[in-house]
Amino acid sequence: MVARPSRSAPRPPAPAPDAARLREVALAYLARFSATRVGVERMLARHIDRWVRRAVSSGMDEHDAMQAVLPARGAIAAVVADMEGLGAVDDARFSEFRARSLARAGRSRRMVAAHLGVRGVDEATVGRAVEEALGPRDGEGQETELAAALVFARKRRAGPFVRPDADGDEVDRRYRRAMDAMARAGFAHDTARRALDMELEEAEDRIMRMRMA
Repeated sequence: MVARPSRSAPRPPAPAPDAARLREVALAYLARFSATRVGVERMLARHIDRWVRRAVSSGMDEHDAMQAVLPARGAIAAVVADMEGLGAVDDARFSEFRARSLARAGRSRRMVAAHLGVRGVDEATVGRAVEEALGPRDGEGQETELAAALVFARKRRAGPFVRPDADGDEVDRRYRRAMDAMARAGFAHDTARRALDMELEEAEDRIMRMRMA
């Protein structure tokens, strides 16, 4: 009878992460991605959680694993503050860049603010960043919002961007559907209607000017 090969024993876990290791992880992450303070905090917490899961799967008692990473959890705030001091984390800069990028991709002002809030940016920073990146709500911001609505309409192939060979029924159907979608996306009714009623040449020009600003 042939003996079955014995299973190899689980590998012991690597040493529990400490502040120095978290700093290395944060620097490597921020070299590849831009992130908010909260985003880095969450990423480091996930790194610690993964170590705990690996340690438990290798045979360590769960309580012991959780105790082993307590110093690392306590070091997260200091590591993130260090990243801020280096300029690698800057919520205001991140928010301004992301706000411009999202508007150029067809996101409304309201959705831009919601996107930043989900990423942990505080309300005051969001407000300043949106004003700086997109312009005042009652001034330049209206033109940016209209251009973003035009990008949205172009993705939907509606309004000025409907297919030249579309018949009247398709034009009307795409118009109505685009109006509904733009309302859900946070665009005001008047802004959506202006975008959908615009001539193609003007629409393309407005999109180009926003992206070059």
